[in-house]
Amino acid sequence: METNVLYTHKELVEQSKLGHRTSQYKLYELYVDAMFNVSMRMVRIKEDAEDIVQDSFVEAFNKLDSFKYESTFGSWLKRIIINKSINHLKKRRIQVAPLENQMHHIKADEDYDDETPVMEIKKVIKGIRLLPAGYQQIINLYLIEGYDHIEIGDILNITTSTSKSQYHRAKKKLLEIIKTL
Repeated sequence: METNVLYTHKELVEQSKLGHRTSQYKLYELYVDAMFNVSMRMVRIKEDAEDIVQDSFVEAFNKLDSFKYESTFGSWLKRIIINKSINHLKKRRIQVAPLENQMHHIKADEDYDDETPVMEIKKVIKGIRLLPAGYQQIINLYLIEGYDHIEIGDILNITTSTSKSQYHRAKKKLLEIIKTL
């Protein structure tokens, strides 16, 4: 028998909708670590990430009636976490700068040959941390969280082309940083 992934933890979700605190706590335990990691990658301050996660769970449980199994519960919750993390960064005035009117000198991926060295993951992680905040957002949303440029545009309230150009600039900058590590 095939199980539909959209209904993962359906019983817990339905019980939580009815206000059962035990079910809500079980959902919290299942997702808190992963959601903390999502927020931490974006805001990079432990205490801020913890606050964002707590606020997100409160909001999720308060708005659980709006969850209609159009995605998994985890994906729905992750979107709340990402939005709250972005809002937190905006409050700190760390925003993505629109690049539509600027000249772009970006090499295409095919310009890199097969002999481009494979980088160690620790260097990549360190390199991401050294990127400007706007570039970090794009890299995290695209490479780590798996959003496409249309979704990133919706999340950050920018155009799809801005998301693409920010990503390419961030990737270019990341490669430059990694070369110096």
